[in-house]
This record gives sequence, C-alpha cells and structure tokens, in this order.
Amino acid sequence: MRVISVNVGTAVDAEWAGKVKRTAIDKRAVSGRVEVRPNGLAGDERGDLAAHGRPSQAVYSYAREDYDWWAGELGRELRDGQFGENLTTRGVDLGGAKLGERWRVGSALLEVSSPRVPCVVFRNWLGEPGWVKHFTAAERPGAYLSVIETGELGVGDDVELVHRPDDSVTVVESFRAYHGDVELMRRILAFDGHAPVWDAVAKRVLGTS
Repeated sequence: MRVISVNVGTAVDAEWAGKVKRTAIDKRAVSGRVEVRPNGLAGDERGDLAAHGRPSQAVYSYAREDYDWWAGELGRELRDGQFGENLTTRGVDLGGAKLGERWRVGSALLEVSSPRVPCVVFRNWLGEPGWVKHFTAAERPGAYLSVIETGELGVGDDVELVHRPDDSVTVVESFRAYHGDVELMRRILAFDGHAPVWDAVAKRVLGTS
C-alpha cells in the first residue's frame, strides 16, 4: 500500500464552478517531500471553504485501481489528481477502510473521516452526462482524511495501517448512510470517533432536529 502521486491545486475563478464560481479541483502532481499541515497539504488551496474547509476534509485520497475501473466505464484515460484528490494510492482498499482508521504516511498520521460526495463542481469539471448519479451508483467515492499528526510525505511512501476500530463502518457503508441508509447512520452515530460533520448529516437522514 503506497502513495503513487501527491497532488495540490490553486483556487481559480471559474464560471462553471457552482455558486461560489471558484475552485481548486484541478490538482497537479508535485515532486519532493510535501508538508502536511493541520488543515491539509502545503501549497494546496480550496475554492469553497464553506463546503470543503472542515478539518475532517484536510486531505482527499483516491485509488489508482478505481481510476482504472472508471477509465473502462468512461472510455478515456484519467490522470492521477483528476478527481481532485491530494493522494493517489495503489494497493489501498479505500472503500473498505473504516471511519476512524489511522494511517501513517511519511511522518504524518492521517485518519479516515468520510467519503467524497459528488457535487456540481465535480460534475462540471469531468464533463460527463449524469456524472453525479453515475459516481454515486458506483460506490467508489475515495476517502477524506483528517490530520492527527503533522509531518511530511511524498511519492513512494507506504500507507501503514496503524489503527482500525472494530465498532466503526466502512467508507462505502458511510456513503450509503449519507444517501439515506438509516441503520448505517445509527451505527456511525454509535461510533465515538465519528467526525462532527456526521451529526449534522444524521439530522437529515434520521429526520431529527
């Protein structure tokens, strides 16, 4: 399990980028060691801090294996970083990772917090008809990570699993919970280590105030 690309992006103005009209989804590979800060990688920006500025979304990871699957689905090649991820991995089962799972990558310690939920910016960036529905149905969302310990990382670093909670749910299960699976949402709430964002999501899914 390792990192095969480290990607960062600069926020730019874009008329197609939803209401904010600003995005940093165009992530490009960088070389050398990259500093991991409390709220993300050095040199990486976000265009919509209201939607993507939480500490639980500090780093986004996507698997090369899932890219290769999508290449077959879409009939075109997809480069590392094209989905806006910071870390492109190989050999990591992101869908099967559990919320609260911790990875040592380089000298940084990262924790799996949530799946990526597709939005209008992602849809317009890819330019694929029905992309939000297609991405949702495929259940290959990648994983957001929070930074537990700062440090540095780079291409070729191992992704070392250092903690996996028994009482949590997987990234794919949490993706289903976000989209309305009540039982899985209750399991997330029962997990003491869930990211605070899940409390707000639960109100919608469970119909509570």
